[in-house]
Formats: sequence, structure tokens, C-alpha cells
Amino acid sequence: MLSDFTASTDPFALFEEWFADAKAAEPNDPHALSLATVDAAGMPDVRVVLMNGYDRQGFVFYTHRTGAKGRQLEANMQAGIVFHWKSLKRQVRARGPVALVTDAEADAYFATRPRDSQIGAWASLQSQPLDSRAAFEQRIAQMKARYEGGPVPRPPHWSGYRLQPLEIEFWHDRPFRLHDRIVFRRERLDGAFHKTRLYP
Repeated sequence: MLSDFTASTDPFALFEEWFADAKAAEPNDPHALSLATVDAAGMPDVRVVLMNGYDRQGFVFYTHRTGAKGRQLEANMQAGIVFHWKSLKRQVRARGPVALVTDAEADAYFATRPRDSQIGAWASLQSQPLDSRAAFEQRIAQMKARYEGGPVPRPPHWSGYRLQPLEIEFWHDRPFRLHDRIVFRRERLDGAFHKTRLYP
């Protein structure tokens, strides 16, 4: 149970604790998060992606820079995310600026992906219209042939983003919707977090 007495004064340490609990309890994808961006008209857009790493600098996910979320992030380098661990009755929300990971980070992560996922990163024209599944499968076959017998390099249009939180909120379910909410906020990335309890 999250309370003033048990909540950490360090949001990153608390996230690490909760994420460890989620990995032990969630049957599928404890690292799944909802990512919210906005398009050029200011219309919100949200989708589920996978967190591929985190540290004290933020939460990392990978995608095509030329897809919808990549284009939206390039135009407005800010985002919001939420983890929902239903079996634990917990949520973590964060928002702040995003930044590209380094090429070295992206290369290292891409090398750990299954080969078919690497091929898919080349074959997919993410978010563009697709005439048929057969057309996609043809592109997959072409890319498999191109890289047959050798390593698959990371596509130049595929990389990672790190959301650098200015705000992290921890939510824990309580009976009758009398939930616990603790939010950590800071004014700048090199500043200290300040903790506040919120009404549910």
C-alpha cells in the first residue's frame, strides 16, 4: 500500500521497486506503456509501446522515426506515458521532454532484437498505407534476401527516444475509489523532485 510513510523520496527508486513487482506479477508485457503525443494540429494521439530500458535519465522506447509517433515527436519533443499494472492495481504516469538516444545505444539495442524483428524494421513503412498483407510479406522476403548470410544493420530511420520526466505520479488502488496518489515534480531536468500527495 502506498502511503506518506512508505513512499520513497526517490521516484526512480520507487519505480524500480514497482517495476520489479510488475515483472513478477504481470503475465504479459509488464514493460508495456501507453505513449501520448500530439500531431501538428494539436490533436492528441496515444498508442501502446514497449519500454526497452530505463535509468535515472528516463524511460526508453524504440520506433521508426518516420512513422506517425516519430514524426509527432520530431515536431514536438514532449510526451506523456502511463504504465497500468492491472494485477497489482497500480499505475505510473510520467511526462516531460523527449530526446533521441545515442546511435551507440540504438545500435546496441537493435543487435539484441530477434532477426525477424530486425528484418521487419527494414520492411515496414510504418504508418503509411498498405495495399495488402501480401505486399508487406513481399517486402519482408526482399529484406531477408538482401541480408541473407550476414548481420542486419540498424536502419537509419529507426532509433530510440528517452522520455525525461519532469513529473512522475504513482497511483495505487484503494477500496471505494479512495485511491492513493503521490506525485513527484521538478521544474527542470537537473532539479530536485518534490513530492506531493493528491486527492484521488
